[in-house]
Amino acid sequence: MLPFRLVYHKGYDLGLGDHVFPSQKYRLIHDSLLQERFAQPEDFVEPSPACDEDLLLVHDAGWISRLKNGTLTYYEIVQLEIPYNRHVVEGFILAAGGTLLASRLALEDGIGFNVGGGFHHAFPAHGEGFCAINDIAVGIRRLQRDGRIRRAMVVDCDVHQGNGTAGVFAGDSSVFTLSIHQLNNYPAHKPPSSLDIHLPDGVGDQEYLHRLGEGYRAALALFRPDLLVYVAGADPYWEDQLGGLALSLEGLEERDRLVMWTALQHRVPVAVVLAGGYAVNVNDTVQIQSNTAKVARKVLDHAGWKRAAMPSSPGSFPPAEH
Repeated sequence: MLPFRLVYHKGYDLGLGDHVFPSQKYRLIHDSLLQERFAQPEDFVEPSPACDEDLLLVHDAGWISRLKNGTLTYYEIVQLEIPYNRHVVEGFILAAGGTLLASRLALEDGIGFNVGGGFHHAFPAHGEGFCAINDIAVGIRRLQRDGRIRRAMVVDCDVHQGNGTAGVFAGDSSVFTLSIHQLNNYPAHKPPSSLDIHLPDGVGDQEYLHRLGEGYRAALALFRPDLLVYVAGADPYWEDQLGGLALSLEGLEERDRLVMWTALQHRVPVAVVLAGGYAVNVNDTVQIQSNTAKVARKVLDHAGWKRAAMPSSPGSFPPAEH
């Protein structure tokens, strides 16, 4: 068995059909991890949908009511940029339950992995950019309310800035938001995160990892969160249809290793959510996000979660797999 649980529900597939957002990727990642024998069926756990009490820790009551009752305005539907129906709404609420469960599991196992989630463009009172419910914020707020954590950090490595997450936590000193993204890309208006790393078009592996490492390591050491939520978007990939960065498959794996390994060295548990990924070939997106799970296992094995002694070389990663 894996040393951490994979949170997954078949309802994560929003049934969008021929849409640039390939929501079937969640099923494909699940199936790929089983077919490769990386995971066994018992490694997967099903989340329950987030309840209204959880959703209202982040979202306005009117937004949740309109979402559930089918009364969104035409403009609100246009902002979502995906078909709007009951199944789609149920998928978002399931994803929020999944990120909450993954966050709880992270506190136990060191890493909790939601094979979904990362809907970082959702604001308290509206959705946009394929995102209706901000599962990242829901998970953090519920754990804070339960007294399980006081401080959380979001490390958002999607190619698009996490504007909804930045908006939710604006002015809140208990949550540090870091977003590394392509500057010349959606969203046009980028509310300030605690730390925004704006990248020019075409940045590749070396510069990306250098910029991320510098900002992230400093922020983590200074802020000292009780939980880190890693938004592991696949869309910095060089063949992504909605991105303009140039990371390779190997560069994305190194990014995953950097974020998770550094957090575990600081004794900070990591909840992983997958966010975007729109590669020309959907199988590339599936591979990238399956690789994130494989890197998670490797770093957790090397970090020795809950052991008294940590590795003695804080700057060194575990060896990469090739």
